[in-house]
Amino acid sequence: MSTAEVAKGLVDLCRQRKYMDAIEKYYSDNIVSVESATPPEGPPERHGIQVVKDATKWWIENHEIHSERVNGPFVGEKQFAVEFEFDVTNKPTGKRMKMKEMALYTVEGGKIVHEHFYYKTS
Repeated sequence: MSTAEVAKGLVDLCRQRKYMDAIEKYYSDNIVSVESATPPEGPPERHGIQVVKDATKWWIENHEIHSERVNGPFVGEKQFAVEFEFDVTNKPTGKRMKMKEMALYTVEGGKIVHEHFYYKTS
């Protein structure tokens, strides 16, 4: 698959909130995932598809999603970016928040091998 095909497929599944399906179909087993801020469920850099699945499962189980917007993809030769906007409630705390993040994905051999999430700070 080309970078554009991977990008479109990932975005389509994310818009349907089928995050685990997106990981299964488009992620390399050796994915490296980087968070710009240390997340509560683990370290800022994760290695391997199972660790990414576990972090995604934690996020899904701990947040009620009221709305989501997926903007993009913005495609380059071997990379693409997607902007995510969420309105969620953290289930353990009951705190509702709006989040905006940009994800940069790197594709090799038809699979996502690296993802990096950046957060809006203002």
